[in-house]
Amino acid sequence: MTELHQAAAAGDYDKVEEILRQKKCSPNERDIDWSNKTPLHWAAAKGHTKMVRVLIAHGARPCPRTNYGWTPAHSAAEYGHLSVLRQLHSLNAPIDKEDSYGDKPVRIAEIYGHLDCVRFLLKAETEGQAYRKMAALKGISLDDSDEEWAQRSKVNEENLISHRNIQV
Repeated sequence: MTELHQAAAAGDYDKVEEILRQKKCSPNERDIDWSNKTPLHWAAAKGHTKMVRVLIAHGARPCPRTNYGWTPAHSAAEYGHLSVLRQLHSLNAPIDKEDSYGDKPVRIAEIYGHLDCVRFLLKAETEGQAYRKMAALKGISLDDSDEEWAQRSKVNEENLISHRNIQV
């Protein structure tokens, strides 16, 4: 875990600003010891709404995924951080992506009983889909997919198929 991950998780805005200003660490750095979480995942999970805004303003991508396909929205939904979900949605971050098991953030919020988040996410999913359609029509590029995770998932799937074939 980098110093930036720790500061984002702790909600230490001054430290995060200092690290990012001095370019000591990328805001998109993945923590391999913690399922490839980024500082944005930590800020979302801890409910640091302002930190989410600060990280994205400094270039943090809103769409990175953990090893299990969780976006920062999944992390916020798990702990019922409605204000973080609202912040992510207002920044056009993807809030309706499925994880490796097919669960969207709305399902995670439902599992943990965060009904206010469920209500918000159901509405926000529809708004997000409409925005993506409009953006596609107008040629607006969106940062809503994690190519690195997609590649890792593809390699993992190929390895699983290969492993099954060897055992047969």
